[in-house]
Amino acid sequence: MLKSSFRELQKSLLRQAKLFYGKSLVSLVIFGSVARETQRFNSDLDFLLVVKDLPRGRMRRVREFERIENRLEPLVKKLRKKGIDTYFSPIIKSPEEVEFGSPLFLDMVYDAKILLDRDRFFFKRLERLRARLKELGSRRIWYGSAWYWELKPDYKPGEIFEI
Repeated sequence: MLKSSFRELQKSLLRQAKLFYGKSLVSLVIFGSVARETQRFNSDLDFLLVVKDLPRGRMRRVREFERIENRLEPLVKKLRKKGIDTYFSPIIKSPEEVEFGSPLFLDMVYDAKILLDRDRFFFKRLERLRARLKELGSRRIWYGSAWYWELKPDYKPGEIFEI
């Protein structure tokens, strides 16, 4: 029931994002526990929206996304009645900002679930990142209860490198 409920939420999110952003929507990518299918009854839904022609500033983007969130509220309430206390955790970026990169993308190399990706935009970005990590010999290591990255195992103090 839990996985199917989160799949229903993802489908609804995708449908509403397409309706709201139209052709400006480039990518919708799920990450975190829901993408790994290790979600719990109180897990949030982490996702990346890549959208052309976004307003400047995080708060303006969040307020814009609230219109989608309001459309999804009936489904979220239905899930709460089933004991699933979830909420949305959007990251909203322009294609240019995605090209600039983000540490957030590191775990997406392994855990991203791409729901929509025009011209394979985000997939290509992840492929370039994956290739660079391989070139550096990077490793994702489980320690305690979380992953961390050793980006360049042969790093020398003072050395500068880019991902």
